[in-house]
Amino acid sequence: MAATARATPPEPPHIPVLLGPLLKAVAPVTGLWLDGTFGAGGYARGLLEAGATSVIGVDRDPLAFELAADWAGAYGDRLRLVPGTFSELDHLAGAPLDGVVLDLGMSSMQIDTAERGFSFQKDGPLDMRMGSEGPTAADIVNHATEAALADILYHYGEERASRRIARAIVAARPIETTLQLAAIVARCLPRPKPGQSNPATRSFQALRIAVNDEFGQLVQGLEAAERALKPGGKLAVVSFHSMEDRVVKRFLQARSGGGGGGSRYAPEQAATAPAFTLVGKATGPDAAELAQNPRARSARLRVAMRTEAPAGRAERSALGLPEIALKGLGE
Repeated sequence: MAATARATPPEPPHIPVLLGPLLKAVAPVTGLWLDGTFGAGGYARGLLEAGATSVIGVDRDPLAFELAADWAGAYGDRLRLVPGTFSELDHLAGAPLDGVVLDLGMSSMQIDTAERGFSFQKDGPLDMRMGSEGPTAADIVNHATEAALADILYHYGEERASRRIARAIVAARPIETTLQLAAIVARCLPRPKPGQSNPATRSFQALRIAVNDEFGQLVQGLEAAERALKPGGKLAVVSFHSMEDRVVKRFLQARSGGGGGGSRYAPEQAATAPAFTLVGKATGPDAAELAQNPRARSARLRVAMRTEAPAGRAERSALGLPEIALKGLGE
């Protein structure tokens, strides 16, 4: 790849969560990397500044690339932006990779844009799509069966009042805006105490996960990374809630030959040649990072190194993924 004279790019809009620990865990940073959740570009920039020859930035949200327009050019051909989902990153990369970074958190630019429908604090249409295709949150809220809604809220949001909330949603249809939905959820739950999260937090998280098939995308993305990485290549994943981290942990355990004896949620797996070697333990933010960014409090970083074993496929039953059928959607 042709060398490009470096210019000093503008300061990033924010410092991504756990960037320092991530760069330390994958050092030395060299060769071709792929940032599968480009977002505001913080990880891609960090990798380039740390020594990556080039970085491919992948995102399914067109807004990410629009916002990068005023600084991405400073890196010349060292940074290539590609629209798409990280579930197909091996095809999008077009070449074996030295590293893959996946940041599973919501981008502040999405949360802060009311018309995207992600926020329960700003009124907007019930959309929640990270791209521009597929059913919206409004489609699910207004057309899914009560049972399917309850399953989504319980399994994807860990919402214990899922049945009560689903019943209230069905009774209030049609529901068109984020604040309308947030108010319905709030009426089903006790008033939060000081310091507690908004009552709608878990329900909005659950609907966002369902709209964007986030767990399906995650498993497919981890498998795509396994196919794309060279032997010795690094996979770094930053997750932001316990369900995501559990899937990443179980995937890496299973694909590193450490699947264990199994349980009723994650059955025992047959031994296969390890495709990954785990690098250290899960890492969270330190006090300094928490003081700078309270949103980082739930973040966890896991890193693994690719072996020479052939790429394979993770058994879904071992990952504990819930199966939710949206039978009533569109009826």
